[in-house]
Amino acid sequence: MIHPPYLKQGSTIGITCPSSYIPMERIQYATSVLESKGYKILLGKTCGTQFNYFAGTDEERTADLQSMLDNPNVDAILMGRGGYGMGRVIDKLDFTAFQNKPKWVCGFSDIIILQNHIQANFNMQVLHSPMCNAYKEEHLNSAHLQSFFDAISGQPLRYEFPESPYNRTGNAEGIITGGNLAILAHVTGSNSEVDTTDKILFIEDIGEVLYNIDRLMINLKRAGKLDKLKALVVGGLTDLTDTDRPFGKTVEDIILDNVKEYDYPVCFNFPVGHIDINYTVRLGAQHGLSVTSEKSVLELKQ
Repeated sequence: MIHPPYLKQGSTIGITCPSSYIPMERIQYATSVLESKGYKILLGKTCGTQFNYFAGTDEERTADLQSMLDNPNVDAILMGRGGYGMGRVIDKLDFTAFQNKPKWVCGFSDIIILQNHIQANFNMQVLHSPMCNAYKEEHLNSAHLQSFFDAISGQPLRYEFPESPYNRTGNAEGIITGGNLAILAHVTGSNSEVDTTDKILFIEDIGEVLYNIDRLMINLKRAGKLDKLKALVVGGLTDLTDTDRPFGKTVEDIILDNVKEYDYPVCFNFPVGHIDINYTVRLGAQHGLSVTSEKSVLELKQ
């Protein structure tokens, strides 16, 4: 997959909110941090805007994201937050100008709909990255926030994380893709569907009931998304709940049960997702993965 041009001092990052509402003060703080790194910031009209659950009406959010995609002076688009709403506007967008002048699309969670759409239709890399809520004083010097600035400027990316007793050891190399598990299942059968053939698949999720994790994995499996992987990387699975009548399996057991007939490596504990430590991953880029009994390493190869 091709990648947009890397950013340098003076490049412009546009901030827009195509999904859920985020308070303006969170965006302003993120803006101050980004400006301190030498970037120019262009705020969209949906920044701080609220319409019920969303950051504006469908029409307002579509127009704001479209203006960022079309603007030749914007070098990257950072989403204010995820939540819900991207699926309501994705089919209203025109990517003609974006194809003529590619730019980094940055975010995760509900934004995965847009990012999968870009990978599937335009063969272009995107950044699964923290959004404006991640810019907090206690995180400013953190390695995970620095990984965003490294990724967007074309620096090497290498992540080493602890072993898990649930890991399936091995080595793999391939393009990494994926994102939020519920979203990956949601877009199956659409023109934003993720292609997992010969890929390293990354998944994460938040706030699901255990049986629904099983249902989502079965959805991907029935759609053929799990049978031709190079590897499976499991990130944050947070705020999960069980039913009054227990499902009877841990979330790790659920995932492993759905890939038990395949022999590719599987690793857990990847520090990406709806968690405080949320590293940036270049989806669509070639990576190498090593899973041993002591640790796992994911490394960008290009």
